[in-house]
Amino acid sequence: MIVAVAGGKGGVGKTTTSWNLGRELDAIVVDADLATADLPPGTGPDLHDVLAGRVDPVDAVDEIGPVTLLPCGRTLSGARASTLESFGPVLERLERTWGCVVVDCPAGLARDVGVQLHSADLVVLVTTPGRPALVDAFRTYGLTEALETPVGAAVLNVADRDRHAELADRLGRALGVETTLVERQDALAEAQSRWTPVRDHDPDAQALEAFESVASRLERSWRRLSGRQFRGPNAMKG
Repeated sequence: MIVAVAGGKGGVGKTTTSWNLGRELDAIVVDADLATADLPPGTGPDLHDVLAGRVDPVDAVDEIGPVTLLPCGRTLSGARASTLESFGPVLERLERTWGCVVVDCPAGLARDVGVQLHSADLVVLVTTPGRPALVDAFRTYGLTEALETPVGAAVLNVADRDRHAELADRLGRALGVETTLVERQDALAEAQSRWTPVRDHDPDAQALEAFESVASRLERSWRRLSGRQFRGPNAMKG
């Protein structure tokens, strides 16, 4: 299963969602923002090297605490040397090894976002309650429909349950999927500042229940779409 986490606008929590879904699904997380990477840089080769054909994808994988990561480089020359045509095969290679891949997409609707969405089996749409973020999320939704990549879940991030529960319901009806509300909370911000999944930082945080719910929904959607059992974490390792 390959999951793309997207949303259009920057700063809505795509990276936080990707990081925590990687933990909940025991997946490998790919930092696919070729120009402005957000996830930790790792200690060796990165996605730029992989997409330039210099390194096998598995050889660029790093471990950041409990999360397995294919980091991305930070240089303009590395981004220019990357060949997007090989992105899909790279994800398939990782899927064969780890069983599940979570792709942290860049902001906006640039060409590489289309490549990433097209390469995925399912999309998680992430937005915050503000109008600009919601507008961009629906633009991304339009792109997923054009590419025929189904949305498996939606996340309304940095929200307040009392104020935004109705908005989450309306969003879910419009997208055709249940929307999970992730409340604004110090525990989640603290965990992300340390690059620690919320499960390992504060297992009592509301965000953990939310990310568990999204992960379960993705697994159910994948079973329904593929007609086969989700292989589970690390299915092909070793």
